[in-house]
Amino acid sequence: MTQVPEPHTAAIESRDRKTRLLLAGTALAAVAVPFVLLLVLVEDKWEPLAEADRNARDSLHQFALDHSTFVTVMRVISDSGSSLAWQVVLGAVALWLLWRRLWRLAAFVVVTGIGSSLLNTAVKAVVNRPRPLVDHPLVHLPGASFPSGHAQAAMTGYSLLLLVFLPVISPRWRKPVIAAAALMVLAIAFSRVALAAHFVSDVVAGIVLGAAWTAAMAAVFSAWRLHRGRSAGNVVRGLAPEQAQRLDPTNKPTQPSAPHQE
Repeated sequence: MTQVPEPHTAAIESRDRKTRLLLAGTALAAVAVPFVLLLVLVEDKWEPLAEADRNARDSLHQFALDHSTFVTVMRVISDSGSSLAWQVVLGAVALWLLWRRLWRLAAFVVVTGIGSSLLNTAVKAVVNRPRPLVDHPLVHLPGASFPSGHAQAAMTGYSLLLLVFLPVISPRWRKPVIAAAALMVLAIAFSRVALAAHFVSDVVAGIVLGAAWTAAMAAVFSAWRLHRGRSAGNVVRGLAPEQAQRLDPTNKPTQPSAPHQE
């Protein structure tokens, strides 16, 4: 005999579906609107944007040529945001989460990190914007320029670290930690322009695309949690605040109490 869902159960399921649709729609808007606007301006060679790109390239490159220490610092900051660096960091985080039996958080980190890299490669291939040309290049890089892979990787990587580990950070330190992460993203983006590896619009596009992609994946993860009867995460408390004890490195990993546990 077919069991008919109780009215209140059906209402809850309907509400959850609407919530998931709202989250997905918000994520889609976050991906499409800001990035597409910037892409259109770049493709149309909008003169105010093109002039700003040229001025930043020329002034920063000239400053770099006159200050070798500045170049060294910029190289160090740039290398810290490379794709290889973030592959190592996020790979280590994913393995650690698996060791702590936080399977879904590990999957979130892996899918978001790899997806961001693939997305960047695809957009670069479609747009195919040449890199900045200067008389005395400080870096020699193959490939297209838009959007910046370093800026996108930094935005995605630091966002992932915050979303995963905010639950174990004291509330009084959360805002300073978020501010420090934002400062590192901006520093890496600036270093790419300072080394004439990218235009300003490239790094802005990388930051926007990285933020939008991470927001989209976080929305999917939150919808998944809502479907399982858990609260949605947020940028203040983290994606899985109830897992604070298991995320704390000072605590030993515990055995899951049930098969469905994180």
